[in-house]
Formats: sequence, C-alpha cells, structure tokens
Amino acid sequence: MADNQNNSNKPSWVAGVQVFSEISAWIVVPIVGALILGKKLDGHYGTSPSIFLSLAFFAFLITIFGIVKVVKNYMQKIKNNGN
Repeated sequence: MADNQNNSNKPSWVAGVQVFSEISAWIVVPIVGALILGKKLDGHYGTSPSIFLSLAFFAFLITIFGIVKVVKNYMQKIKNNGN
C-alpha cells in the first residue's frame, strides 16, 4: 500500500524519462570518451585508425552491457510492482 502512495505522487512519465536518461548515458559516455581518447592516442603514437577502432569496439561492448543492465533492472521493477 505504501508503494502505491509513493507512485501516485509522481507523474506517470517520470519512470520513462529516468530509463531514457540512463540508457542515453550508457550510449553517450563510453562511446564519446573512447572516440576522443582513441583519436588522441592515435595522433600521439601515429597508429592512425587502430587504437581509435579498438577503443570504439570496446566502448560498444560496454554500452551493450550497460543497456542490458538498465533494462533488466527496469523489467524487475515492473515485475515487482505488478505483484
């Protein structure tokens, strides 16, 4: 009963915006960070696209892991609130 009272105080769109922002952060932060770092390291070591592409691929894997984690947590919340 207390959970229903807490949920009724929040607008219905808050949960959607929260999930959207978490997923967006998992997309932007690793990939942009890896691309900036990879470009700088390639320029410093003269290894043109190799470090850049390696870090981009690694950041992509981190992004996938983060999105799966956020979605699993959100689905667990939905499952627990439905019971």
